[in-house]
Amino acid sequence: MTNYNQLTKTIELEQYGIKKAKVRYQLSPKELHDITLEKGQGVEASSGALAVNTGEFTGRSPLDRFIVKDDVTRDNIWWGDINVPFDPEKFESLYTKVAEYLSNKEVFVRDCYACADEDYKLNIRVINEFPWSNQFAYNMFLRPTEDELETFDAEWLVVNAPGFKANPELDGTRQHNFAILNFTKKIALIGGTGYTGEIKKGIFSALNFILPMYKNTLPMHCSANIGKDGDTAIFFGLSGTGKTTLSTDPNRSLIGDDEHGWTKENSIFNFEGGCYAKVINLSAENEPEIFEAIKPGAILENVILDAEGHVDFADTAITQNTRVSYPINHIENIKVPSIGKNPKHIFFLTADAFGVLPPISKLTPSQAAYHFMSGYTAKVAGTEAGVVEPQPSFSACFGAPFMPLHPAKYADMLSKKMKEAGVSVWLVNTGWTGGPYGVGTRMKLKYTRAMINAVLNGDLGLYTYDSYHIHSVFGVAQPRECPGVPTKVLSPRATWNNDEAYYKTAFKLTNAFRENFKKFEAFASEEIRRGGPQRYAF
Repeated sequence: MTNYNQLTKTIELEQYGIKKAKVRYQLSPKELHDITLEKGQGVEASSGALAVNTGEFTGRSPLDRFIVKDDVTRDNIWWGDINVPFDPEKFESLYTKVAEYLSNKEVFVRDCYACADEDYKLNIRVINEFPWSNQFAYNMFLRPTEDELETFDAEWLVVNAPGFKANPELDGTRQHNFAILNFTKKIALIGGTGYTGEIKKGIFSALNFILPMYKNTLPMHCSANIGKDGDTAIFFGLSGTGKTTLSTDPNRSLIGDDEHGWTKENSIFNFEGGCYAKVINLSAENEPEIFEAIKPGAILENVILDAEGHVDFADTAITQNTRVSYPINHIENIKVPSIGKNPKHIFFLTADAFGVLPPISKLTPSQAAYHFMSGYTAKVAGTEAGVVEPQPSFSACFGAPFMPLHPAKYADMLSKKMKEAGVSVWLVNTGWTGGPYGVGTRMKLKYTRAMINAVLNGDLGLYTYDSYHIHSVFGVAQPRECPGVPTKVLSPRATWNNDEAYYKTAFKLTNAFRENFKKFEAFASEEIRRGGPQRYAF
């Protein structure tokens, strides 16, 4: 059996309504790994990483995310299909049931924090039913020193009980699983799902309210890295668009792969202490840094292993949303601490399922604001429950599922910061080329990397007529040449070899943009509205 490392501090959970629990506090990744194996809840891969199956849910369930509607949130939250209100009394009742469920059980407790910048630090206590969920919290949140633990005062509480199933008729949920934020109680309550991404996205959603409301700081669903000259690059994008892959660059230090804040002092800081990367079709050749990060301490989710423990990264028998979490120090080239200054370039990553957007284009300030508010991408199969194939989608601010405030609030903050910092903004299509999904092919990673590097190296400079072509439908500036990329690839129309089909599809997408933007028109200036595609299909 495992020998538990006993720290000087002990934790009582009665204050949270959890009684007579067998508390395993602040265990090491190795201890949690071993307990998971002992309990038969996971296996060890040949790399030494822990491999687990998250059960019924292999992705987020956005329809089952709620925010308690009370005096703190009532007039501030952008209520609707994304931010679904939850009754405070129902929350109290459901929380009590979850606490009773965890009572008398072995539970795993971790003190950790979010936000690498000391001025924005958020202390968190995580209570998990499963040991591997607690190891995920170790990987993904920032890790206090033992001295810090002795005086640790938790501000937010995460209670995670995958085995508890709600009764929708009694508890006010949609179905048996739920993820509920209570900003008054400062609790993220998660039940009925083993998908670990709900844990990190719960705290991310909380910070997306706290930072702009109280700290004058823009929270961003983005990755970030920094060059040798101190220039920071920011990569916005939803799951499957390449945030983790493209920001993990051997020539630049990684700040973080998913969640960041942009402060009034013009610095960028990581919310997290780890990375959570998709591993579908992962290879040592294409993504060596991520591949090498899969070692003892990492957690693989929903992958298929052979008898010797080797992972078949192409096997999607369980889900296409196969994942790995690991502490950020599993990546060799990282920024310590995870803070950067002087952002110079912003990349909006989109997986265009229509295959009509250029692989890279330069945006004007009004276009940047328009595309940020629109957040066009494709839902990639398996990322969300019920999505079995890519679907064209709009997600405001490239992260609407995690944004409690109106998108105009975040867009306004970003626009001001872009102008103050003088950054260049680029729209990058990591999706389809040569036709839409089902006809064309996915853009080659080596070409996207070459385009990103060309921007960062200054090879795609200021707009001139000779060096850029204004796209006749979307109005964006499309470079005519780029080192390492065939000229034909830079023109989506040229890759189709069928002009009529290309323009018909392009106009179809522009109409979708316009239809989506109608809900923002009352909040957007004329300048921003003009940043969208101006040509109509008749």
